[in-house]
This record gives sequence, C-alpha cells and structure tokens, in this order.
Amino acid sequence: MQIQTPDWVKYAVFYQIFPDRFARTQRRPLPPAMQVPLEDWQAPPTLSGYKGGDLWGVAENLDYLQDLGVNAIYFTPIFQSTSNHRYHTHDYYQVDPLLGGNQAFADLIDAAHQRSIKVVLDGVFNHASRGFFFFNDILENGPHSPWLDWFKVEKWPLSAYDGAKPANYESWWNNRALPEFNHDNPQAREYIMQIAEYWLHQGIDGWRLDVPFDVKAAGFWQEFRQRVKAINPEAYIVGEIWTDARQWLDGTQFDGVMNYLFTGPALAFTGKDKVVMELVENPAYFPYPALDAQGYGQKIEELLALYPWEIQLTQLNLLSSHDVARALTVMDHDQRSFELAVLLQMTFPGAPSIYYGDEVGLAGAHDPDCRRSFPTETDWNGPLLRWHQELIALRHQHPVLCTGTYQTVAAVGEIYAFARTDASENIVVVLNAGADAGQITLPEIGADARVLWGDSHALGTSQEVRMSPRSGVMITMAVA
Repeated sequence: MQIQTPDWVKYAVFYQIFPDRFARTQRRPLPPAMQVPLEDWQAPPTLSGYKGGDLWGVAENLDYLQDLGVNAIYFTPIFQSTSNHRYHTHDYYQVDPLLGGNQAFADLIDAAHQRSIKVVLDGVFNHASRGFFFFNDILENGPHSPWLDWFKVEKWPLSAYDGAKPANYESWWNNRALPEFNHDNPQAREYIMQIAEYWLHQGIDGWRLDVPFDVKAAGFWQEFRQRVKAINPEAYIVGEIWTDARQWLDGTQFDGVMNYLFTGPALAFTGKDKVVMELVENPAYFPYPALDAQGYGQKIEELLALYPWEIQLTQLNLLSSHDVARALTVMDHDQRSFELAVLLQMTFPGAPSIYYGDEVGLAGAHDPDCRRSFPTETDWNGPLLRWHQELIALRHQHPVLCTGTYQTVAAVGEIYAFARTDASENIVVVLNAGADAGQITLPEIGADARVLWGDSHALGTSQEVRMSPRSGVMITMAVA
C-alpha cells in the first residue's frame, strides 16, 4: 500500500493557539454574549475562569504570525462549551459565543486563507459533555430518552453532578463531566462523521484528534479518514498519541501524531540536568534522564525507524503544548537550552509546532499555568523571538530542511551532527549541548562548504568544525 500524506504539511510551521488566552478583539460593539465580566488578562490563569480571547482577536494578529513565519494554525477546541479549554463540548456545530460564534470563525478562516495560512481544528470525538443535547436528554428523561444508546449507561439513576453517588455511566477517566460516546452505535458514529465533514465544507484544512486511542470501535478511524479525504484529499489528520503510534500510522488512519517521542529526547539532550523533574514525572513524554549526543542520536534513530518516511514528514513536532509545562519552564528558564531545542525542532523532519507565546518567552508550569495569556509586547523576549524568526525563515528558504533525508553523521560527547540532503543541497547541522567548547571532524563536509547560520568561524580547515559551548551551526554545500 502506498501511503499518501498532505504535501503542504511537510512545509508547514504550525502555531498552536489556546483561543481564550491569545488575543481579545479590538472591534466594537461586541455581540451581547461577549459583553461579559472577564478575568484580568495579566492575572494568573485559573481552572475555570475566562480571559476572553476570541477568534476575531486571532484574525487581528495574523500579520504577527505571518512575520514569525507561521503558515498553519492548530486551535484547541473552539466549539460551544462551559469550560475555558472547551474540551467539554455542548454543540459541535456552534463556535463558542465567547469566541465570537460562527461569524468570527468564518471571518478568521477567510483572513487566514488570504494569507495562505492553513487552519486545523481540535476534534473531541471520544466524549462530549453533560450539557451536550443528546446526553442532557438522557439526564432529563432517563430510560425514556431516544438517545440512550448514544452513550454507555450502566444502570439507574444517573448522577451527573453529585460525586458522592455513582455516576452509573462511562466517562473519560471517570470524569462525570465527560460522558463517552458509544461509537458502536451507528447513529452516534454517523453523527461524528458528519461533524467532521461539515467543518471541512466550511473550509478547515484538517483535524487534530483528541485522545483517539480511547475510541475502540472497529474501523472507526479508517472510516473517518475515508470520509475526510473524500472531501479534501489534502486535509491533515493528526492524532494525540504520546507513545509508539504505529497502529494508527499505517496509512489507513492518521497522517501523523503529536510527536512527543521527539519532544522528550530533544529536551533531555539540550536541557540535561536543568530539567525540573516535578514538572515532567507525570506526563508520558520523558524529557529525562539527561542524554549525551550518543544517547540523543540513539533515541532519534529509534524514532525514525518506527514509521514510514512519508509519515515522518508529516509528524507534528512540538516542544510545549496545553497538556504539559512549557519547555522554557521545564528547563528551569534556561534560555540557551530552549534555543538549542528549537534548533533541533526547526531542522527535524516533520512540521514544527510552536505553542503560542513560547517564541516570546512565555513561561508556565502545570495546567492551568501553562495556559497563561499572551504577554503584551513590552514583556516579549526579543532575542528569543528573533531566534525563532531566523530558524523558521531558514526552514522556508531551504526545502531540504523540510523533505531532505536525515542522517546522523556524528555523536561524540556532547556534540551531535546530522545531515539533511536532497537532490540540490546538503545541510549539516551541528549542535554542542555541552558547557565546554569542542571540535569535531566531519568527512561529509566538502570544499565548497560555508556556514549558513551560526558562528561564521566554526568551519575550519580539514573538515574540522569548532563549536563554542552550548551552540549550534548549520553548514551548507552543494550535492556532488
């Protein structure tokens, strides 16, 4: 079977936006549902409070994203919900009124597409919420509800709110706020498929799938792919899988996954003993123990051996997300460690994904702290922003960094080097994650080699590369 993935993803740089925390619109007057009391934008985030970021606010900041080099946005859920993160879906056909509703989304997607920026939405299809109409009918009408079999009711009575009583229905991780769909019910299954199709017809460019590993119904994700690709063969389907994802990446289901198997080694190599253990012991992405160059190279070789190359090129490579502490905070606010991790991210096969605010130094520990509001410009970390802009620009200017082959060429001590090669260019990336200067000889470097980025004096004679402490360099040459 020939695996096909969306071509545009291979050249994409994603920006993950948690809508409540990115930007409030400047338009006035606001719809009545948006004229509500909100938490102070600068105050620390809370589990239940709303900051009031909205989709018009995102549209008004597309120039910023374009200047950064972003050409794709992944939104965490935007549909009507009674939670600031909106993973408790009330209505899959209505954009949340606090985000501006369906009109704000239509305006946003038009503005994004005018700038050739793709838009991917978060599909929460394993579970809904207590307020979801079909489940709410069960709460109101008990065993007389017509939609009883859409969920997994065990016995009566149901207790949706009183934690002292058994819920008597299956919910995600026993959170009674999140009743799980019965995906074996043909009508419930069809309902979900039609949601996916509807928003594709509204112009979205793909779906990020929340906890898809919990959907056990046979053939569900295969059908999902068939239905999605029938509408848009270039639509991106990316799953939230934290571990080995081979069973979903066989070419019949997802195009890629959130590549936490890259995240962990990248942070462990660049952050080493700076990694704050209490921030990383619970999530399953293992940015520890500290790795030297050989250890990092071994992890990367194992990762690249897991999936077909066509899949590797459409993985979603992240350093932070709404589910984990931000990378800068994980590495104890050591900016150089984070910068080196970004260098690895921007030169690795697959699509880089920046979690909103990471590029300007936004910090954050465990949820809800990792979901802070985007800072005002006076609080931006300018050097870190320029670091991102430079590396993203290089990725766009040199397609070899997107689709070229990947080969480890050296792993000695704390110095790791790899080559990205295509028919026209060979770029060797060398990274010294250690605290001491070092040098390495690379026979792969030809006579026409020059420093593309980094220390212009790094390239010496006789194929020798001299590395300052905690530094990186890109060397380019023509392919023989």
